[in-house]
Amino acid sequence: MKTFGIEFEELRIPLFTRTTDKALAPYFSNYKVPILEDDGFVIWDSLSIMEYLSEKYLDNKGWPEDINARALARSVSAEMHSSFGALRNAMPMNCRKKFSNFKYSADVEADIERIKSIWHKCRSEYGNDGKWLFGDYSIADAMYAPVVLRFDGYDVPLNENERAYMQTVLGAGPVIDWIESGRKEKEVIDVDEIYL
Repeated sequence: MKTFGIEFEELRIPLFTRTTDKALAPYFSNYKVPILEDDGFVIWDSLSIMEYLSEKYLDNKGWPEDINARALARSVSAEMHSSFGALRNAMPMNCRKKFSNFKYSADVEADIERIKSIWHKCRSEYGNDGKWLFGDYSIADAMYAPVVLRFDGYDVPLNENERAYMQTVLGAGPVIDWIESGRKEKEVIDVDEIYL
């Protein structure tokens, strides 16, 4: 929404507190975030929210214009949405910490390699005319932003092209704001905290 200039008001709800369920109860999201309320209509789930915003506010410009690029963008976005559990569990996103020489399992390594191959496929087939996965910024880039933060935070080794894409994401204004907001949060989610 920030990237495309869609005005909104953000309501921050701290997770895993004694008040979280009560705060989320009115939204029918099964107590999960993010949630979008638009003129009284509630939609949850990050991918569904972005699809809705693209259709309602962006004349479907959230996806690439080319039909094949659009299909690939949807595929890799859905894969990010439903996959990479080993990576998510081993490398919780944390904007307040950086790790070096982080040791991860073969399953995490497989997730990392799959993500790198996705980036390579998207960039080499459709991203030559810009800095994003499909040239111009799209929903696919929003879906991979949390992984970019993990790769950066856990110092995942990247080649020059992968690092260039990561720097594109990390240099985007909305991502800079997101990281800064995360650093200001005071809550600690113990189940997602890594102590080295």
